[in-house]
Amino acid sequence: MMNMKEKIREIVLSHGADLCGCANIDRFTGAPEGFHPAGIFSECKSVISFAVALPKGLTKVPPRLIYGHYNSYACPNVDAIAFRAAKTFENLFSCFAVPLPCDGPYEYWDDEEMTGRGLVSMKHIAVQAGLGTLGKSALLLNERYGSMLTLGAILTDLNLPSDSPANSICLDDCKKCVTSCPVGAINNGAVNQKLCRLNTYNKTARGFNTVDCNRCRTVCPMRFGATALKA
Repeated sequence: MMNMKEKIREIVLSHGADLCGCANIDRFTGAPEGFHPAGIFSECKSVISFAVALPKGLTKVPPRLIYGHYNSYACPNVDAIAFRAAKTFENLFSCFAVPLPCDGPYEYWDDEEMTGRGLVSMKHIAVQAGLGTLGKSALLLNERYGSMLTLGAILTDLNLPSDSPANSICLDDCKKCVTSCPVGAINNGAVNQKLCRLNTYNKTARGFNTVDCNRCRTVCPMRFGATALKA
């Protein structure tokens, strides 16, 4: 018989996610003050992390319009998965489930440095749930899907066991994401958000949002995952 964690994973995947993992609340003892899952939901005992992969073909076109559009399109789709899955968990398991927005809205914003922080760090939750590890670009790298992921999370009072940590697929001797950044925004696994934002986001004359740079994703040898590299 399928155990509860396996059933939860099946539900999230059935709603359209490509990956799903669990992290017990004990994995977040080092979370920064104000960004701990229990700071949002005091009864939180586990965090369910999941991801939706972008089509690989988006790396083959200039990022300005098509990539930018579908990169943004993925966010409400991830939010919809979190919403539907949370309702399903509550109905099946008589629990509480709190879906989190994968991007905005959030409170923290440093206007001078143009630096924001989500309600929690989706990528650090994903690491704790075994979905991947962080590359030098500070992007999550997953063995199957590489860096082409949009992340979501659900907090719950179900006491679930954590999944095993993932092995890193970031190549030790590779610094393509660092050296290819046109504004030098990547350093030691951290990103200067101000430099990145000013270089990346713009608008057309009509007022449509654009993404003018995604090199940290497209130059990475692991952008499609380690399994694709071996194929």
